[in-house]
Amino acid sequence: MSEWFTAENIEALEAQYRTFGPLIGILFPFLEAFLPFLPLVVFVVANANSHGLWFGFLFSWIGTVLGSYSVFLFVRKFGKRPRVQKFIKYEKMQKLIRWVDMKGIAPLFILLCFPFTPSVLVNIVAGLSNIKKKVYLVVLMSGKFVMILTISLLGYDISELIRSPIRLIFAAVAIFLLWMIGKLIEKYLNNRVERELREVSKLRKQKRLKTTHKK
Repeated sequence: MSEWFTAENIEALEAQYRTFGPLIGILFPFLEAFLPFLPLVVFVVANANSHGLWFGFLFSWIGTVLGSYSVFLFVRKFGKRPRVQKFIKYEKMQKLIRWVDMKGIAPLFILLCFPFTPSVLVNIVAGLSNIKKKVYLVVLMSGKFVMILTISLLGYDISELIRSPIRLIFAAVAIFLLWMIGKLIEKYLNNRVERELREVSKLRKQKRLKTTHKK
């Protein structure tokens, strides 16, 4: 299946179903939010080359925002049910959920800006947290705007990119740097989660000890 999802095949499919307008261009990024093994980068590049830079960017952005927000709303509505919690591994996410409740929108925005961070995990954690729906929609739209625009600019006119070794090297380096930065931020945030939760746990123990001594 992964072999079929290439930029050339997606562009051919969009050309074949041109009568559907932007629907195909929106559909694939939308589905990727539910099926994270699908290559979002390929869909964004294909849209930019099929519909032009700005319309391609717009269709990709609309699709991924709609898909991601749908995942968020689904988790917000059904995430408290035992069967759903078992499926999304709720127990393993509790630390991240508590940390998002403590820190708010900043780490979510940073993670959503980078194409190689697990956005489905971000959507699930946000859905299980206490962040307001309208607030997360704004964060999601802003973070995905940065991410999709970056990929569209790098992948636009891929045939010219292939013919120009300098542009190709620049694009490859830029994508690699984005991947590295995303991973470093993800690691940094995870370490902060662990450290701050340990501090909270330590303070709670100290309070319990003080309460015990007073008694």
